[in-house]
Amino acid sequence: MESVDLEVLKSSARWLDEGHRALLVTVVKTWGSSPRPEGAMLAVRDDGLVVGSVSGGCIEDDLIDRVRRLGIEQKRPESVKYGITAEEAHRFGLPCGGTIQLVLEPLTKASGIAELLAAVQAGKLVARTLDMATGAARLSPAQATDGVDFDETRLLTIHGPRYRMLVIGAGQLSRYLCNIAAGLDYQVTVCDPREEYTDEWDVPGTTIVRTMPDDTVLDMKLDERCAVIALTHDPKLDDLALMEALKTPAFYVGALGSRRNNAARRERLKEFDLSELELARLHGPVGIYIGSRTPPEIAVSILAEVTAAKNGVSLPMILQVEGAKAAREMAAGGGSACEV
Repeated sequence: MESVDLEVLKSSARWLDEGHRALLVTVVKTWGSSPRPEGAMLAVRDDGLVVGSVSGGCIEDDLIDRVRRLGIEQKRPESVKYGITAEEAHRFGLPCGGTIQLVLEPLTKASGIAELLAAVQAGKLVARTLDMATGAARLSPAQATDGVDFDETRLLTIHGPRYRMLVIGAGQLSRYLCNIAAGLDYQVTVCDPREEYTDEWDVPGTTIVRTMPDDTVLDMKLDERCAVIALTHDPKLDDLALMEALKTPAFYVGALGSRRNNAARRERLKEFDLSELELARLHGPVGIYIGSRTPPEIAVSILAEVTAAKNGVSLPMILQVEGAKAAREMAAGGGSACEV
């Protein structure tokens, strides 16, 4: 699974190679509620084919109709706004009062889309600066904290993975989780020193390393845009990663396991001189409670919780695995369900 950003860039580059004209549409500013964030992209081919999204669908329909009726004749980028009035907001499917500003950029070989695509596929984080007067674009290194900047004369957009994820274990669950995480635009590293798991690892868009988990955590120099998820069920591996990851600024550190195993894990980690504050950062049992049973469902559960943490959303206890299962047991009369 590819991120939406990468899918848009790939399609745009391919269409240009095939001799098509294409319009790259970028969300540059929003006011009030909006369906898509700043930096969201959509590519429209000269026959109306689209990839990506800038709204819930109504603005896309308007852009497709525009291209089919008028073609892509503009020579330079232009800025347009949708949803300025309540009537327009209703027409284009925007929340009442919401406004979205877009830059419509006719792509050419000189737009540098192929170069941008190559940089993103190489895992680089790059800034693209578009001159609104000429349509010329240039690339430069970017920081993870950089964002979209538009002042009517130039548009600065950031491309590539801003968030990193370290997954401990290369088992079946990790395959599903990493596929989805790549689609969420994480730069994914999978750590597992066990050859019987890593020799067959073939998930696109991920990097596999065979070093010990604690060394991997230290080598990655985790920051506030990193998530660590331990999935091996093997304390010799999971604990090594957790004892170092909990000391870092990583926004999410979690481990798979039952409530009983999670309690035992916390007791073990106390022996590594972790403070109560550091231990409190551990998400475990990992994920939100959705009744998941299969590896794909568990992967969705875990990444839902990671996404909430990334977006600064504090989940109520009833949505967390431990709280939800405890509530179910109380409702059932206090019985304790068997956990693996």
